[in-house]
Amino acid sequence: AEYMGLFFRFTRTVNMATVKVRAKDLRGKKKEDLMKQLLDLKTELASLRVAKVTGGAASKLSKIRVVRKSIARVLTVIHQTQKENLRKYYKTKKYKPKDLRPKKTRALRRALTKRESSIKTKRQERKDRRFPMRKYAVKA
Repeated sequence: AEYMGLFFRFTRTVNMATVKVRAKDLRGKKKEDLMKQLLDLKTELASLRVAKVTGGAASKLSKIRVVRKSIARVLTVIHQTQKENLRKYYKTKKYKPKDLRPKKTRALRRALTKRESSIKTKRQERKDRRFPMRKYAVKA
C-alpha cells in the first residue's frame, strides 16, 4: 500500500519521454538542475517499477535499465564536480581530507620527506666541516 501511495504521489510529474542521458551534456549544468533531473529520473523509475508489477508493456520494462543507468550518470557527474571543487578549495591549504591526498602505498606515505631526510644534526654538520671529503688526483 505504501508503494502505491508513493506511485500516486509522483505520477503527476513523470516525464515518459526521457532519452538516454549523456554525461557530456550534464557537465555544464548547475547542481540545482542536476538535482531536479535526478528527481525526475527517480520518479520515472518508480512509475516504471509500478508498471512492471502491474504487468506493463515490454517497452516500459526495457526502459527501467536505461533510467537506472541515467540516474547513475547524473550522480556520477554530481560527485565528480563536487570532488573537483573540493580539490580547488584545498589546493592552497596546509592539510587536506584523506580522500584528496595521493594514495601511493602505506610505506611511501610514511617515508620521510626530502627535507626531513636531508636535515643534519649540529654534531654531524661539525663533523662534516672538520673532516671534509678527501680529494684525490688520479694519474691517467
